Amino acid sequence: MTPIMLELLLRSLWETVLMTVASGVISLVAGLPLGLALVVTARGGIAENLWISRGLGAVINGFRSVPFIILLVALIPLTRLIVGTALGTWAAIVPLAIAATPYYARIAEVSLREVDRGLIDAVRAMGGNRWTIIREVLVPEALPGIVAGFTVTLVTLIGASAMAGAIGAGGLGDLAIRYGYQRFETSVMIAVVAVLIVLVCGIQWIGDRLVARLDRR
Repeated sequence: MTPIMLELLLRSLWETVLMTVASGVISLVAGLPLGLALVVTARGGIAENLWISRGLGAVINGFRSVPFIILLVALIPLTRLIVGTALGTWAAIVPLAIAATPYYARIAEVSLREVDRGLIDAVRAMGGNRWTIIREVLVPEALPGIVAGFTVTLVTLIGASAMAGAIGAGGLGDLAIRYGYQRFETSVMIAVVAVLIVLVCGIQWIGDRLVARLDRR
């Protein structure tokens, strides 16, 4: 691989990491509260409200049912409004974050639902309010699952960011399409695949180690 292609590969790697981390953080900040809302407002939850639970669930399912490539195109007007352009790395962060947020919300919901009901009832019996239950029981007890789910979300975002490269988002996907596919440079395609494998394995390894440290069972 030539020095120029190596430079392009490193720049594309940085763009992919930037898209993944930025959209991942947004999905964590927005998705975890949505997951909590789904759990606490569900039937038998600490703030039961079936109207909110069903309405929120319908909206989340609606976004999750749209294939990412279609969502990517459909959100171009919103992306232009927020970023000022529909092309480039920063523009790709908008649809990536919007796609990942409901996905992570459902993963967080599953982890939060697995918290022992007896712990919640014990805190209630001691006079704990809803915020105390969320802060002291739900989130801490579900933390290993929340982190594991976030790791899966980051890995999914890497694949989605590569897909976003098809419409000029930059990153490793764009490099693979422009040079590996359109210019038939097999070495570039192999290099991109190898970097993606290392990136995914690295993120999964870090996530697994962190979950192992958090899991008190």
